[in-house]
Amino acid sequence: MQWYPGHIARAEKLLREQLKAVDAVVEVRDIRIPLATTHPDIPEWIGSKLRVLVLNRADMVSDAERSKWVAWFKKNGETHVVLTDARSGKGVKRVAEVALLVSKEVNDKRIKKGLMPRPVRAAVIGYPNVGKSALINRLTKSKACASAPRPGVTRNLRWVRIGGDLDLLDSPGVLPPRLADQRAAARLAMANDIGEASYLASSVAAQLFEEMCSLERWENKGDKGKDGEASCLRSVVEKRFKLESVKGMSGEDFVAAVAEKALSDDLERAGTRVLNDFRNGALGAFCLETAPGASSSR
Repeated sequence: MQWYPGHIARAEKLLREQLKAVDAVVEVRDIRIPLATTHPDIPEWIGSKLRVLVLNRADMVSDAERSKWVAWFKKNGETHVVLTDARSGKGVKRVAEVALLVSKEVNDKRIKKGLMPRPVRAAVIGYPNVGKSALINRLTKSKACASAPRPGVTRNLRWVRIGGDLDLLDSPGVLPPRLADQRAAARLAMANDIGEASYLASSVAAQLFEEMCSLERWENKGDKGKDGEASCLRSVVEKRFKLESVKGMSGEDFVAAVAEKALSDDLERAGTRVLNDFRNGALGAFCLETAPGASSSR
């Protein structure tokens, strides 16, 4: 699975140039797949600059999973970890507060050089469709940046002022030139973080089903749903797709069963439906990746 459009290569070159002039970096990841949405070159790009690690879509996973991921990242050296839901705005104010921690240091240096104080410059970076532009729009309380629930909407770099103290750089999503870990690549497709032209919906939906089967939540009840009842993930899937039982099914069997039940044996339409249900939370709140060291059936 490969997806590296020309605009990403161009954007990465421009972004690396701009990063030399910023004071802080806000790296946004999808908390459902925080490892799969990790760009391996970012530490090299930003060096010792202050980094705010934003785990977005925090509303789409359970309370326990959120806590485990925050604890794991802090244990592994991340000083500033912020949970956000960029769609509703929850947590985004904290992102600006952390980015402004470097304000005094930046402007003390400028004053010593006889220069006037200036706003802190922070770059917002991450994979496509993880919520970078939505985060900036929430901070500006406007539609300063184009935002849509699909990858590749932002094509150019642009600066946006947040009040008088903070300037944010909105950038296109960047991916490594090659996605060597095909399991991670499939998870990006499941979460809608790479373009649809790079995969078959039926194949990725089949892999999603098999990923779900391996989760602890598959047979164990999780947090209470919107109806106030807690259900295991298997029961949620069976009810959602009106299937009597999915026990023992392979991923391909499952997609075929969904297609046969409601969509005239159209495997691609069935795959798209399954993926959309995961992406919009209709299958419940859960991570596809388990924090290393946390209990898991995998």
